[in-house]
Amino acid sequence: MEKGKGVMGAGRRWAVDLTDNSTSPSSRDVPDPPGFSRTSLEQDDSTVSRQKKDAESTWKAQKAWEVAQAPFKNLLMMGFMMWMAGSTVHFVSIGITFSALWQPISALQGVGKVFEPYKDSKVDLIAPKLLFIALNLGGLALGVWKLNTLGLLPTHASDWVSSLPPAQEVEYSGGGIPLY
Repeated sequence: MEKGKGVMGAGRRWAVDLTDNSTSPSSRDVPDPPGFSRTSLEQDDSTVSRQKKDAESTWKAQKAWEVAQAPFKNLLMMGFMMWMAGSTVHFVSIGITFSALWQPISALQGVGKVFEPYKDSKVDLIAPKLLFIALNLGGLALGVWKLNTLGLLPTHASDWVSSLPPAQEVEYSGGGIPLY
């Protein structure tokens, strides 16, 4: 046989016919095994598509709750970092504290963007959003607490002395000692 002519020139030499022309009982006469149901294979497309949409809605709800709980991990990490930074005012403690303030503020500004991929008519996003907001407000409170611990918040009367008007001299008629 010459090269290339045996395959192309002769055509098909064999073929398999998969049609059932026998008189023996067909496969439909064989009973189904236990636990198998042909009705599950013959479901209509609307049921399958509804199940897919339900599964997608369930997945979106689970992911929305995961996103809502993510600030808790950040809260624990930031609390540990602030504890390790100590209560003295230095570059690291101030940097960590302002980072602890900035992260929740930026997260609260982008709540809509964070939950946008999980928006669905069947998924209720109110509770996950409220949890997300509450945890970020907790992170903000932790940062404010650290500012107070460092003494950077004006919480005492002596912190406001510079904004008070200067005392006026009042003469005392009895001894000439000025009162302030």
